Amino acid sequence: MSQEIDEIIKRIQAYKGVMGVIIINNDGIPLKSTLDNTTTVHYASQIHSLAAKARSVIKEIDSGNDLRCIRIRSKKHEILVAPDQEYAMIVIQKDVN
Repeated sequence: MSQEIDEIIKRIQAYKGVMGVIIINNDGIPLKSTLDNTTTVHYASQIHSLAAKARSVIKEIDSGNDLRCIRIRSKKHEILVAPDQEYAMIVIQKDVN
């Protein structure tokens, strides 16, 4: 399984503008990352909190629904979050516009 995850991360890293990929567990603890430790921990804690809040909002609106993806764009970066039952993948890329 770990080899499959490494292959997926390599494929994502190959896309133009991708700065880093982080895999976190449901507690927000980074399990794998292509970024330095300080940056990884910072993104993991902030995104974990945001994803939990977003999931809560979706459940509040429709209890039969669940969060599938979050896309955040700023002037400098775009952050994509793909939460799952046990893990979440965070992809940080440079904003190309």
